[in-house]
Amino acid sequence: MKKALLVLVVLGVLLVLGVFLALGWGIRSYNQIIPLSAKVESQWAQVQNVYQRRADLIPNLVATVSGAANFEKSTLIAVTEARASVGNVKMDPKELLDHPEKFAQFEQAQDRLSSALSRLLVVVERYPDLKANSNFLELQSQLEGTENRIAVERGRFNEAVQAYNVEVQKVPQVFLARAFGFTPKPYFQAKPEAQEAPKVNFNFDQAPAK
Repeated sequence: MKKALLVLVVLGVLLVLGVFLALGWGIRSYNQIIPLSAKVESQWAQVQNVYQRRADLIPNLVATVSGAANFEKSTLIAVTEARASVGNVKMDPKELLDHPEKFAQFEQAQDRLSSALSRLLVVVERYPDLKANSNFLELQSQLEGTENRIAVERGRFNEAVQAYNVEVQKVPQVFLARAFGFTPKPYFQAKPEAQEAPKVNFNFDQAPAK
């Protein structure tokens, strides 16, 4: 009887010890995931900021460029429509980062705007009179800096997502992550035609296209 009681006591102690060890592991793992998740959200805010800065530059850019004589209206319309499509995509971090399909829609809209801007900047090279427009030159400089910043912040976002995704997919952390709703986040996908930010570099020494 005493031996059975002793066994029960030992088992009880082991059980309590196991619970405390599991609880300690859970707290430690949770505390490792939280800062990584916060880093992803913080870096996403930076991405949003630079994209918003670009969107804010576009109306002035379009207004300035449209002042050039006989400027191609279809190019301006494409930029304006692409900017509008970006505005139609919700930028709520929770919705985008937790739903890959929403994130893909956001990325596609931004890529369409990048392509439209690239076409606009190519067409602008045919209008050397814009070289004398100080407003355009200032917008050119700001847009160049913004495009470079977008590339940098997207890269940093992907780095933050990679660190987070690795942590929440480790075993056994993956079980804790699922229990608390920590799911892998989507990356920005590099495309063959978008390895570099659009070049905002106008050569006005060339003769305008005939």
